[in-house]
Amino acid sequence: MIDHAHDLESVRDATERLLTAVGKLDNASVTKSSRLPGWTRGHVLAHLARNADALVNVLEGRPMYVSGEVRDADIERDAPRPLDVQLADVRESAARFQGVCAVPADWSRTVELRNGVTDTASRVPFRRWVEVELHHVDLGIGYELEDLPAEFTERATDALAARFAGHPAVAPTRLTDGTRAWCTGREADGHEVTVTGHPADLLGWLAGRRAGSALTVGGGPLPSLPPL
Repeated sequence: MIDHAHDLESVRDATERLLTAVGKLDNASVTKSSRLPGWTRGHVLAHLARNADALVNVLEGRPMYVSGEVRDADIERDAPRPLDVQLADVRESAARFQGVCAVPADWSRTVELRNGVTDTASRVPFRRWVEVELHHVDLGIGYELEDLPAEFTERATDALAARFAGHPAVAPTRLTDGTRAWCTGREADGHEVTVTGHPADLLGWLAGRRAGSALTVGGGPLPSLPPL
């Protein structure tokens, strides 16, 4: 059961961790490459701010972005800004997101995200939590997948395994960290690949943040996953 109020608190905590960590950087550090190909840390911070505003649009019934081109142009425009401007933008956009979430609403309603994807409003705070946590890791400033809250790691693994479930290009796969297990990929036809590893390594592979070299694979090669 999704608890949007709990997830909003988690988003707030994750945002504060990120702002505290980024606040220790300097202007030169913001221009350095992030772990995302082609993006500086400034790009990541600009994306986080614009994503918060985009999710406000979603919750208020507007298109998430005017277009993909406008989304990309906004990130490119905002990426070179100095650290203090980046921090203020991430903080203020996060406050706008929390503000719209504080307005009484029907959290069971269906909302539309990008590319025709729909979801219940109650899951939007968790989507934002995913953005903040994973992009904090993407900044490459000392926050690693192993540092993520255990609850987040488990729920994000749940969500990503479900995302690839039934995907025709992904071999039937059973994931396990030795305690919990997930199934993803095509429906099993009597044969499936088994992928075992630490929770952070499983999430990193599912989220496209790690190649999977630390995972143990049986029953075939490590499946290729589509981009998120």
